[in-house]
Amino acid sequence: MAAQTTSSITVAAPAADVMAVIADLEAYPEWTASVRQVEVLTVYDDDGRPGEAKFVLDAGPVKDTYTLTYEWDNNHEVRWSLVEGTLIKQLEGSYRLVEGDNGTEVTYQLTVDVSIPLLGMMKRKAEKVIIDTALKELKKRVESGSGE
Repeated sequence: MAAQTTSSITVAAPAADVMAVIADLEAYPEWTASVRQVEVLTVYDDDGRPGEAKFVLDAGPVKDTYTLTYEWDNNHEVRWSLVEGTLIKQLEGSYRLVEGDNGTEVTYQLTVDVSIPLLGMMKRKAEKVIIDTALKELKKRVESGSGE
């Protein structure tokens, strides 16, 4: 089993605003470097949050089309896992949001495994880069007001 990688960042916004940007999967190509296209396939709840979505990824050497399934816990947490992929054979993650006086602490947890051989150390480094980049892009998107 692949190891988890976790990182956190504080976003100067309420948890509801952060989660609104996270839940707007179809807008990811506007603000994430590696996601080229997203198609929401099913809706999870009455709030209209995605239940299942198909992604087209172009992250340099890793290019794939994959489908994720989502579970939402209000504005506290979202979890996802891989339904199917070509190159990606395991992908599980979550955003956990804790609202405080200075904004919302966002913790991103990710486990990724690909079907190309990589040393464990290289996989963890790649996960760390993915997480840190995603958190910085999320912070920028939310704080700029572009996600509203």
